[in-house]
Amino acid sequence: MPVIDEIRAFHDELTEWRRDIHAHPELGFEEKRTSDLVANKLERFGIEVHRGIGKTGLVGRLRVGNSPRTIGLRADMDCLPVLEANAFAHRSRHHGRMHACGHDGHTTMLLGAARYLAKSRNFDGTVHFIFQPAEEGLGGAEAMVKDGLFDEFPCEAIFGMHNRPGLAVGKFQIRPGPMMAGGAFFDIAVTGRGAHGARPESGIDPVVVASHITTALQSIVARNVRPVDTAVLSVTKIHAGDAYNVIPEKAVLGGTVRCFSSATMSLVEERMRRIAEGVAGGLGATAVLDFRSLFPPLVNHDDETRFIADTAAEVVGEENVNRHAGVVMASEDFSYMLERVPGAYIQIGNGDGEGACEVHNPSYDFNDAALTYGASLFARLVERRLARMTA
Repeated sequence: MPVIDEIRAFHDELTEWRRDIHAHPELGFEEKRTSDLVANKLERFGIEVHRGIGKTGLVGRLRVGNSPRTIGLRADMDCLPVLEANAFAHRSRHHGRMHACGHDGHTTMLLGAARYLAKSRNFDGTVHFIFQPAEEGLGGAEAMVKDGLFDEFPCEAIFGMHNRPGLAVGKFQIRPGPMMAGGAFFDIAVTGRGAHGARPESGIDPVVVASHITTALQSIVARNVRPVDTAVLSVTKIHAGDAYNVIPEKAVLGGTVRCFSSATMSLVEERMRRIAEGVAGGLGATAVLDFRSLFPPLVNHDDETRFIADTAAEVVGEENVNRHAGVVMASEDFSYMLERVPGAYIQIGNGDGEGACEVHNPSYDFNDAALTYGASLFARLVERRLARMTA
């Protein structure tokens, strides 16, 4: 069963939808236009639509036959606060917002599968098409779960997909067990004593303190986390001061932590607090850590991983499916759904040609050539999982 011909036939329409979404990016929990677009299309396909789950999230429900079996398919809808550098016609029309992670493509692939399944109806059971808001650090998956997602739309299994730059179009990769790291954001507020820039001895410089804390934090992964327990701690911003000749009163540094176990995350948090408070105290200042665990690690279930890999192999051939991909230090809040329901998360190739651009880059764009592969995989998952029983 290769790429579905019926889906390939409307590839041009999928491309139109994807580029329209790309041109109108919306941040997490603000995806009103995108949610409207998705709802309108699902309703035109004849699919029952339920809105307001996790604020701007929605679910399409399609029942065929009498089987009580169920499956969930999930796509994310939000963009990033990135200023787009591309110059093509479908570039972002909203300054400082951009689909720099391919959620426009993920949404379109799921819409393509929904259109095909609503017409072919070649299954027996219920499909829940889950369109999630606010994946980029705002907890959209958790919000949907807390709003009763799986109470109102029970799923025996759930599947998600994300594009992977550097992997050729027409290829997939996955791994059983832990696949993506759990994630946390942090801020450290440093308070010193302001002074004239020409008289540093009369103040306590929070910029110096923040710099020493930043350097000391790098020792945590190197000297506190076991080498076999992968972790990343990155300070990504430091803010302090407004004038050339003023030593400020306060400085704030922030960043992210990624790891694959809650024990490692707790260790990193505890060490961060001790270092921040100790370094600041030694230099006469104070420091307060605000540590926010956002996502648990994404852990694929063994049976569902095998199932989606087998299905992908039917679509593109076994030689184009890597079943033992490496772990990914980035995080994905689909992990909240996988904590509640057995399932798996697979990566789809976004292209490996010269200049293939990484996600979260201002020059990124989803590769429209991948749309039919992703939509076909979503559709085949339903047809195989909810296959009609023969007498």
